Amino acid sequence: MLQEIILAGFGGQGVMSMGQLLAYAGMFEGEHVSWIPSYGPEMRGGTANCSVTLSDLPISSPVISEPNTLIVLNRPSLEKFEKGLKTGGLLLMNSSLIDISPQRDDIQVVKIPSDDLANNKFGNSRVANMILLGAFLELTHAVSLESVEKALKKVLPEYRYNLISMNRDALELGVSIVK
Repeated sequence: MLQEIILAGFGGQGVMSMGQLLAYAGMFEGEHVSWIPSYGPEMRGGTANCSVTLSDLPISSPVISEPNTLIVLNRPSLEKFEKGLKTGGLLLMNSSLIDISPQRDDIQVVKIPSDDLANNKFGNSRVANMILLGAFLELTHAVSLESVEKALKKVLPEYRYNLISMNRDALELGVSIVK
C-alpha cells in the first residue's frame, strides 16, 4: 500500500492537523510515514499545504510530485495542485468554498460541502476538515477511523480535548456521506 496525499487550503482550516492525524494514525498501524508541512508567509488566512506519505514499505523520498490523493479546502489550492494529481487519482474538494469544477476528467472527483455541513450540523466550520478526512478514510481505507480518533489526543493540545467528540462526529459524518 502506498498513499501519497497532498492536503491544501488556507491557514486556519486545519490542513496541518489533518496531515498530522494521518501520520500518527499510520504510525499507530505500523506503517512507514512522512509528513511535510508548507506554509505561506502568513499563518491564519495564508496558504498552507502538507504532504503525507503512508506506506507498508520504507519511503525513499518524502517529496510528493504526483500524489494519488488530493484534498483541497479552497479554490486556490485546487487551481495550484489539480494538475499534479496522478491519472486515476482521488480529488476530494470542499465544494462550500470552491465554486469551479476540476479541469480534468481522468480523476475521481468527490465534492463535499464540508463548510456548510460543519456549520449546519455542528455550528462550527472548524470541523469541515474532519468531514473531508472521514470521507478520505472511507474511500481509501489508508488507515482506520479508530487510529485517526486515537491520533486526536496527539494532535490536539490538552486544553482542546473537549473538541474530540465533535471531531469524531465530523469524521463519522464524512464516512457516512461517501458510503
